[in-house]
Amino acid sequence: MKCLGNGLSRRNFMTVGAFGGLCLSDVLRMRSVLGDQKNYDFIPAKAESIIHIFLPGGLAQQESFDPKPFSPLEYRGEMGSIKTNTGEIISQTLPQLAKCADKFTIIRSMSHGEAAHERGTHNMFTGYKPSPALIYPSFGSVVSHEYGPRNNLPPYICIPNQPNEFAGSGYLSSSYGPFSLGADPAKAGFKVQDLNLAGGVDAERFARRQDALSTVNQYFSSRHNADSVTAMDSFYERAYSLISSEKARDAFDIEKEDAAMRDRYGRNQAGQRLLLSRRLVEAGARLVTMTYGGWDMHTNITNGIRNSMPALDQGLAVLLNDLDSRGLLDTTLVMVSTEFGRTPKINSDAGRDHWPKVFSLMLAGGGIKRGYVHGASDPTAAEPDLDPVSPEDLATTIYHLLGIVADKELMSPGDRPIEIVDGGKVIKQLLA
Repeated sequence: MKCLGNGLSRRNFMTVGAFGGLCLSDVLRMRSVLGDQKNYDFIPAKAESIIHIFLPGGLAQQESFDPKPFSPLEYRGEMGSIKTNTGEIISQTLPQLAKCADKFTIIRSMSHGEAAHERGTHNMFTGYKPSPALIYPSFGSVVSHEYGPRNNLPPYICIPNQPNEFAGSGYLSSSYGPFSLGADPAKAGFKVQDLNLAGGVDAERFARRQDALSTVNQYFSSRHNADSVTAMDSFYERAYSLISSEKARDAFDIEKEDAAMRDRYGRNQAGQRLLLSRRLVEAGARLVTMTYGGWDMHTNITNGIRNSMPALDQGLAVLLNDLDSRGLLDTTLVMVSTEFGRTPKINSDAGRDHWPKVFSLMLAGGGIKRGYVHGASDPTAAEPDLDPVSPEDLATTIYHLLGIVADKELMSPGDRPIEIVDGGKVIKQLLA
């Protein structure tokens, strides 16, 4: 058995009595490094949590972060462009973000080869190309696997629900899957499903049920080595922690947020989902995936953008400023992603079709450089012109910021070792 410097074995190190001066987060990070397959260099984490804002359908780069004001009208579209407070150009649809561009980075050279929604989404949630042989775990499930819960909150939360099948645990145990709210925080009377005790069940009765269930679980676990049994036991344990912790439950209660702050974010889907995301990471959630809108605009893209973008622009700008004012932006990585971009040329229905060759995303906080634009597309936003970024590169960089070694091997069914990411590189230009 390998020893750690002073002769303490890895197994003994992980016992409670051996924590010494290390906090739990240090121990969890060491656990992610001291895998069973091989030795890994220690990566100090800069990001303690992530807010992943996913825009399903394929956000047009031209109408968001990469306008082409000097290209012909049939390429640039009807939307104009504006200057940010850093002197860069973004779409006129993002006036609030333009005022705080010194807080985020834009990648204008994302690229992959998958033009179907499902396959593109798989790329962007896992860092892997789709495979018929294996389902890969999402960012949230890997983070859940490596670090576990914090402050009695689920490590991986989806607002309002798991957005797609690739946002799950893949080949990992389903116990690392997301906790979904099951409701939209923008709706009146918003309540998270299964968060409170059932009617007529007090704390004492709840404790008796917990003890009884623990006995049943031990019986089944001793006789069945099945993921479903282990996962269910883990889900119940986390549910008990959540239900029994008033502080954890309060994080989900958006009604406890100051009314003026709710107004600042916007009393709409984008604003309230973003606000709840902030509440959850502030309380201890490790990764929150928030989904908003439908960006698959094959027809009338100008009206589609005008309808959907203002709420996102407002809420996202407030989120960045809010996190920064609370001292959370440096330790919270904010990522705005989509599965691919849109075609360079407007189609006959005044829309844009699927285009994975080049598209844009936004990153902020958590060790990311501020006020920076990485890469470039060509004059019509058709292909990368400078520093192309693959999903593998993006995933490797995200894990690096989290203190997770991207080529660490996890065990898939059949005890087959699989690297968390295969072949990506850290994009050092993005790092602060």
